[in-house]
Amino acid sequence: MKKSSGLGMVIALLGFLLGSGAALAAPENPCEEGALVFGMSTALSGPAARLGLEMRQGVLAAFAEANRAGGIHGASLCLVALDDGYEPARTVPNMHALIEKEQVLAVVGNVGTPTAVVASPIATRFRTLFYGAFTGAGLLRKTPPDRYVVNYRASYAEETEAMVDALVLHGGVRPEEIAFFTQRDAFGDAGFSGGLRALRRHGLKDVRRVAHGRYERNTVAIENGLATVLMAPTPARAVIMVGAYSPCAAFVRLAKASGLAARFLTVSFVGAAPLAEELGRDGEGVIVTQVVPHYDADLAVVRRFRQALARLDPAGKPSFGALEGYIASRILLTAMQAMPGKPEREGIVAALERLGRFDIGLGSPLMLGPRQHQASHTVWPTVIRAGKVVPFSWPELARP
Repeated sequence: MKKSSGLGMVIALLGFLLGSGAALAAPENPCEEGALVFGMSTALSGPAARLGLEMRQGVLAAFAEANRAGGIHGASLCLVALDDGYEPARTVPNMHALIEKEQVLAVVGNVGTPTAVVASPIATRFRTLFYGAFTGAGLLRKTPPDRYVVNYRASYAEETEAMVDALVLHGGVRPEEIAFFTQRDAFGDAGFSGGLRALRRHGLKDVRRVAHGRYERNTVAIENGLATVLMAPTPARAVIMVGAYSPCAAFVRLAKASGLAARFLTVSFVGAAPLAEELGRDGEGVIVTQVVPHYDADLAVVRRFRQALARLDPAGKPSFGALEGYIASRILLTAMQAMPGKPEREGIVAALERLGRFDIGLGSPLMLGPRQHQASHTVWPTVIRAGKVVPFSWPELARP
């Protein structure tokens, strides 16, 4: 592994400083000679920055924990994080910088579906692992799987299917009474297609009866999307949102002001805490599915996460995004620790596939193998109550 190049490190340091807002005196070369270097292209600025910062925080917490224990076979772990602002056009040069200049062992924890659309083919072309991305998009979940794409989290389709099943079975909502509000790109399409699949299972015959409002990425121009939902022939009793926290918050506020009496649900990518903060009192009762347990849960890996985060940053606050970054990294480190020698790109992929059925303290086993590149399929529902994001159970939908 060579030392990080000057240009790449300047980009990485600028991304770190701008993303964290901290005026820190960084060492000349953050990745020491001989370190195991990993890369991340993520949103450290812009409307999705909170998600990128949290994901990076979780990865760093896991790496710092491992380094305190001696690293991997005596080598320390280092993360080079570059800012793409959740824009694919910025992701492309970041990926080339990470893989070709920084010579990272793997790209971990990238945030977003539209950025994954351009990032994953680059990783595959250079035979570099694209691992644990913060997206549930189907394009990263092919059958058979792409060799160099490995996921931790449940898919967006699994999240929206869980919502539809719960609304129909526990909430008494008819399929045609469920509307969608989604981002106009591959991210929104992934969640919407999963929801439609579930609606068809529950008897929906004509997809044209499903109201589907949309908005453009990195905007809060939600008015046309809301109009589509409000003007639907069948009034919506539930709206499933697949978007970022700012436009989803704007949608909920304006929908309630317009008199729409419906349940609002959204997938994990929204960022539950920033959504609750932006909505304030309007957030009461909004349901957010998660792909990790609640960060206050009494589970072994969650307790370990809270300790690692406190060691990394005593002022840091636990979050679902940071917990996801930590869990994904713990899986990666578990696979690498079992490797016989110093990790290299191809060997890390093979090590993940050799994990098979395993448990890292989530309360249920995970699975990775040559034909199974998604470790978890579990969806945990949460709800906003009095401004806080708390655990929720689907049968509670039956309550008035």
